[in-house]
Amino acid sequence: MKATKFLNIIYLAASVSLVASCKNDMLDVTPTDRVSDAAITGDSVTFEAYVINRYLGIRLTNKEAEGTLPGFGRGFEYAMWSSLTDESIYNNDDNTWLVQKGELSPDNLGIAGTFWGRSYRSIRECNYALANIDKVTISESHKKWLRAELKFIRAFRYHDLIRNYGGVPLLGDKVYELGTDYTDGSLFERKSLAECINYAVNELNTAAADLPSNNNSSWLKGRATKGAALALKSRLLLYAASPLYNAGTWQAAFDAAKAVIDLNKYSLSSNYQNMFISSSENSEVIFARYYTIGARHVPMEIANGPNGYDAWGGNLPLQNLVDSYEMNNGKLITDPTSGYDPQNPYSNRDPRFTYTVLYNGSPYRGRAVETFVPGGRDSKDGPSNWNTSKTGYYLKKFVDESMPINNPWNIAGLQPWIYFRYAEILLNYAEAANEVYGPEVIPAGATLSAKAAIDQIRARNGVNMPALAAGMTKDQMREAIRRERRVELAFEEHRFYDVRRWKIAEQTENAPAEGITITKTGNTFSYQKKVALEGRKFLEQHYWLPIPRAEIQASGNKLPQNPKY
Repeated sequence: MKATKFLNIIYLAASVSLVASCKNDMLDVTPTDRVSDAAITGDSVTFEAYVINRYLGIRLTNKEAEGTLPGFGRGFEYAMWSSLTDESIYNNDDNTWLVQKGELSPDNLGIAGTFWGRSYRSIRECNYALANIDKVTISESHKKWLRAELKFIRAFRYHDLIRNYGGVPLLGDKVYELGTDYTDGSLFERKSLAECINYAVNELNTAAADLPSNNNSSWLKGRATKGAALALKSRLLLYAASPLYNAGTWQAAFDAAKAVIDLNKYSLSSNYQNMFISSSENSEVIFARYYTIGARHVPMEIANGPNGYDAWGGNLPLQNLVDSYEMNNGKLITDPTSGYDPQNPYSNRDPRFTYTVLYNGSPYRGRAVETFVPGGRDSKDGPSNWNTSKTGYYLKKFVDESMPINNPWNIAGLQPWIYFRYAEILLNYAEAANEVYGPEVIPAGATLSAKAAIDQIRARNGVNMPALAAGMTKDQMREAIRRERRVELAFEEHRFYDVRRWKIAEQTENAPAEGITITKTGNTFSYQKKVALEGRKFLEQHYWLPIPRAEIQASGNKLPQNPKY
């Protein structure tokens, strides 16, 4: 004890002496918690690492969303974006229910409050790299690639802003600094939707021309390629043509989707379920976020598994989604000729249902899921019953049964988060083609009609759903395409934006959030629908998110808020 105290006194004395001898220089200290501008631009490897890191998460410090969100969108966070829609609810709220119940405000954004700040921070970081790249000793051809990559990332961030807020301020290439006076308000001018989309599309055109076609040893998996830039362009122009945006044409959306198809690079995977689990190369994946062993990620298995396995039952599929899956003969369950049996509701359904949802009787980890009462192991009568599903269903999509429920942190969450895949492009193509040409016309220079594009998705190995009926009207095909998007892209962050851009959210998001109660009597099950989350509500202003009030105030109240907030 005495020796320890003595050593501490010696260290303290030495420290005081050092400070005294260096007091004139003590403010000239190089920060150790950041990389200097000179270090970034003075070394090509460091600069490229800076560019690659623009794909990664932004550290959030606001109280409602503290932590790091990986990449773009929300991805595999515990409360997924699907739980703000009629796809699912989050079992333990996590600030999702206020969105579901229409209680969203500029002061109370929950998980919806992160896009504005982290998108503009990333845009500034891209602008910084673009402004300084000529200081880096690196070949001109490689600079061209990196510029294209930065323009892609910047366009992706604007895409996230546009689809959440509508028209937003465009910063151009300027690197805004703290302390600069912007009293004229130009920084906070919100551009029109058309201006914002045109800006992002022009960036993507430039990026696509200069990005490599493939990821390889020198262009790592997970970095943007030509296909990724064209896929993002396809999505943006599809949104632009949609009723909510009304800022583009269906012809432009068709041409953009066709450009991805015409690359002849992508095809549909023959294993729908495995595509969302395996990080190996896949012909359907256009652009994805990949994770590495040893880095902490969301453990999907425990986060979303049934309580009977001591998992947390996180994002819970709604009956609303379950009812949208057709029978495997291609008929809706509401069709009296479909063969649907309400007392045996999960038999003979579209195979994508069984790949996406865990239901009563679903085979999982060596036994059947038991959500029935009384006595079901995955019901309130089972273990960890505080995590029992409120809907009677659990999430299966993205969950890897080969991994333990309680993954060691260093191997947890290795599933790729797919931003773009070929099925989305075919759906984009079909939607635009139907609006311009009708259901079954093959446009000049193309090889697919709207119907044929959808039929390809349905016919993939492992899904093998029948082709859509011939002779549909444009309106009928539109509804079929929307239903196909819903089941094909479930839980992939599309539904929230689709129902808004189609302007049908006032119907879909005001419908009750339904689940199922299954009662077992002897060997017989009875099924009764229930409301899983009370008070679901959607108002006209909810087509766009509110801008956080802190951002409005930081602008000196020059930044216009979205209407009715």
